[in-house]
Amino acid sequence: MLTINDLTYRLGERMLFDKAGVALPTRGRAGFVGRNGAGKTTLFRLIAGEISAESGAISIPPRSRLGRVEQEAPGGPTRLIDFVLAADVERASLLDRAQVETDPHEIAEIQTRLADIEAHAAPARAAAILHGLGFDSQAQQRPLSEFSGGWRMRVALAAVLFSRPDLLLLDEPTNYLDLEGTLWLVDYLARYPASVIVISHDRDLLDDVATHILHLDRGKLQLYKGNYSSFEKQRREAQELALKAGKKQEEQRKHLQSFVDRFRSKATKARQAQSRIKLLAKMQEVAPIVDEAVLPIHLPSPEKPLSPPIISLENASVGYGERVVLSRLTLSLSEDDRIGLLGANGNGKSTFAKLLGGRLQPLSGKAVRAAKLDVGFFAQHQVDDLNPDDTPYSVFSRLMPDAPEARVRAAAARVGFSGPRADTKVERLSGGEKARLLLGVTSFHAPHLLILDEPTNHLDIDSRAALITAINEYEGAVVLVSHDRYLLEACADRLWVVEDGRVRNFDGDMDEYARYILSKSREDERPAAVAAAKPAEKAPPVSKPRRDPGFVRRQLAAAEEKVNKFTQLLERVDAALSDPEAFARNPQEAARLAAQREELAKALASAEEQWLEIAGQAEG
Repeated sequence: MLTINDLTYRLGERMLFDKAGVALPTRGRAGFVGRNGAGKTTLFRLIAGEISAESGAISIPPRSRLGRVEQEAPGGPTRLIDFVLAADVERASLLDRAQVETDPHEIAEIQTRLADIEAHAAPARAAAILHGLGFDSQAQQRPLSEFSGGWRMRVALAAVLFSRPDLLLLDEPTNYLDLEGTLWLVDYLARYPASVIVISHDRDLLDDVATHILHLDRGKLQLYKGNYSSFEKQRREAQELALKAGKKQEEQRKHLQSFVDRFRSKATKARQAQSRIKLLAKMQEVAPIVDEAVLPIHLPSPEKPLSPPIISLENASVGYGERVVLSRLTLSLSEDDRIGLLGANGNGKSTFAKLLGGRLQPLSGKAVRAAKLDVGFFAQHQVDDLNPDDTPYSVFSRLMPDAPEARVRAAAARVGFSGPRADTKVERLSGGEKARLLLGVTSFHAPHLLILDEPTNHLDIDSRAALITAINEYEGAVVLVSHDRYLLEACADRLWVVEDGRVRNFDGDMDEYARYILSKSREDERPAAVAAAKPAEKAPPVSKPRRDPGFVRRQLAAAEEKVNKFTQLLERVDAALSDPEAFARNPQEAARLAAQREELAKALASAEEQWLEIAGQAEG
């Protein structure tokens, strides 16, 4: 599907691609990995034709459609559902032509193509995608201008998914999503019927979606078959083989050099010594596969644990002014709890986190906090709020006003900013480095409770692993808000769900929560799809053609084929529903099939009506 040959590209003096080449198989779903700054996003720009390579070629099959989320969030008065529907350019064009076309041959071709691309189902499909990404049926009718940038980026993602490109390029798509949206997207991409390349640091996404891993390292591209866990295993095995080969080669070098040193001066052995010197010169050194070192993340533990519970809520409510966001909160937090806080964006997770962190007081009820409780609060927006003129050294010097320079620099070094890096301005730090700096500031005073709201957004996979290690070594309480399922599974002991104005304990693990979310999403998609399927969006009826017998026969055959197609689909659904145990065994799936049957029955009735109209013309 995608072929790259001898690609060379420099960014300034830095070589990003050095005669790199790879071929992605048709319908392959590749997770694209590599260190931050290696050039992953640059490759997407090269594939899209936004920038040109110094040399080499990138090719995809002719007429293949490329899909990529634009970096700028869409806006304006357009309704969400209309913006997504407009992304299918062919459908929109066909519908416009159908409104004005009078030539019967053209009308037949338009109607046939609309049937081929299932244009009648497009509004329902667009609504289902929007719903999966967090927009209910009411939100879908609102204009883009009413939503924040992050939510509008979700709409842009929905539009690209709806357009069903032949090659889908996604650059950290989960950065705009909550955990619930991420679970839906993973499920969607795992079933995507065309080629996908996704840049992601989400291990679960790469494990569940990827059929291949595309690795960018030191300017070279290499494609591994399998998901991310398989890639890690293959990479480790390659490292071990490279080390063994290097060791064996070094032993061979020593043996040859010993012979040369011993017999070079002897006339009888001079020729053999010279041949070994040539062999040594020709031996190409086996390059070891060595990953760049990842600096550890350190979260200092509190010196003295507090007596439990450190926070106790009794029938508390919280909100802003007179608006109550969450109510009837009766929960307690112990000194060593590890809580994963779940729930869709907009349900009140941030509000609840602010209540736990003491940034909001209860509107009613009681919130009892342990004396001397110290809370460290990491929020994603704080990364962007760092002063661009600060440096890691100046940040820590304010935290340690009376400390000598050596101690301040040692503190900066502990979070990854040693030597000259401590004097680098924040504006020149990468997103991952800013996150490291903020984590260091958040945990500097060794708090009893760490509240971490999306701490992994700017961290690569190895840095996320370092954060997991740091959290598990930290001896205080942790509340985690994250769309990174792997992080939650590795660190959280308990799950709390923020939903319907309440916070409740979820009695299950992340696998059970994922099943709960996906089944709930499928149940909710149906009414959203029905609301989106307005009469105005239906394809216009076929105009009466001229009395051309050959044309009418062809049109009748096409209409009959549509009737047969829908009849066969209906029979398949009826066969699945005929099982008397279907509803008892899997009520959600049975309900989905029942809803699908209703939609197919409507489509069949419409197709039969069209067939009868054309048949009447044939008889007339």
